[in-house]
Amino acid sequence: MDNFCGRCARVISVTGQNAGVTVVARPTRWIWALAVVVALIRPVMLINHFVVENPPTRWLVDLEVYRNAGISNLIGRPVYDALTPPPQLLPFTYPPIASIFAILLALIPFTLAGWLWTLAQFAVLAVLVWWLFREPAQRCGRWWPLALAGIWTAVCCLQPVGDGIKFGQVDIFLMALVLLDLGGRTGRIPRGVLIGLATSIKLTPGIFIVHLVVTRQWRAAATAAGSAAGFTLVSWVLLPSASFAFWGGALQDPDRLGLNDGTSNQSLRGMLLRAHWDSTVLWLVLVLIVMVIGLGIARRAHHKGWLWHEAAAVGLVGVLISPVSWIHHFVWVIVVLAALLQVRKLLVAAIVWALFTMPLPWWGQWRLEQGLDFPASSSGNPGWQLLNDSYGLIAVLLLGVLAWSLPAVRRRVATPDSPQEAPSAVSR
Repeated sequence: MDNFCGRCARVISVTGQNAGVTVVARPTRWIWALAVVVALIRPVMLINHFVVENPPTRWLVDLEVYRNAGISNLIGRPVYDALTPPPQLLPFTYPPIASIFAILLALIPFTLAGWLWTLAQFAVLAVLVWWLFREPAQRCGRWWPLALAGIWTAVCCLQPVGDGIKFGQVDIFLMALVLLDLGGRTGRIPRGVLIGLATSIKLTPGIFIVHLVVTRQWRAAATAAGSAAGFTLVSWVLLPSASFAFWGGALQDPDRLGLNDGTSNQSLRGMLLRAHWDSTVLWLVLVLIVMVIGLGIARRAHHKGWLWHEAAAVGLVGVLISPVSWIHHFVWVIVVLAALLQVRKLLVAAIVWALFTMPLPWWGQWRLEQGLDFPASSSGNPGWQLLNDSYGLIAVLLLGVLAWSLPAVRRRVATPDSPQEAPSAVSR
């Protein structure tokens, strides 16, 4: 028995209302080696396509925006007036504290910064995939490392992930901060600090502060709000003129973000603008409806202890209600997939994955476009219009999918702010 236990690992699985213990044989070295090889294939392809072969004029254009803001701080140039070099000519759109962090990027050559940023994105994503999907993968017995490598490859095939790598985006890092905080994995850092930090960098994670309030996690909510305010106050002290420029003007100008009615904006507002329904009242009504439904689902998931359902619902609400949500902002679909696999909705997860690996919105634009000025030159065909808005519409439907797939059983966990039942061996 001792020898047998030495060769095996215990994995806890929850099925329905019963918790059982499955004994899984420990993977052999060649299985681990094969898993590593499989896991490297897709990242190498993405790096080759977006980092090695991409022309300088399109090379990590969003990272260049961040770095340019850091350079502005170093040379005393107005942060929100400076544009990146031609042909992009992109302005900095994040709060001032983000430009302070960007000074680190400005201290090194852009090429080195690009490579380090790309590798860091993959490293953080790998940690998230390990945390999100290891439990479902371990149902495959001794082959679980290979199963996890397959899931990792599938995640790297998602359009939002590819766009994040292509542009040198910050979304993966912000999502990691939020998930670590929401899941109570912050170590000695008070719970709420990381959500506050993410909010101070890019405002939209602030929806998670609202969620903390809705779920009556008062201490974490107060800490998150205080953290966001604290980092923002630091930027006021260090960059008063930039802070006035952002909070007094740049924040109220969504056109700085790019074409709000363009295909890549898959938020509720983006869809309304493409339909030529530029009504602030209608948009706010839809925002309120999505918030009530989405945060209600997240609240139910929180009280039942299903963390991935909780995080996915709030993340989807965030991208839907934001005035502008580019396709790379939809990385929250990764957490949706984790939630579905955790409760064994394999077919539904496969369908969601397939939908987000295809450039559906762009297929819709290609069918709608009648000239060079889209969407003004759109044919208006309702079928292709739905395809053009597909990621946003699917995100709305995914809120329903999360509600449907949320198990009736209460997952036995305890959170730092609201202790429930004694925690089981199943990790959130």
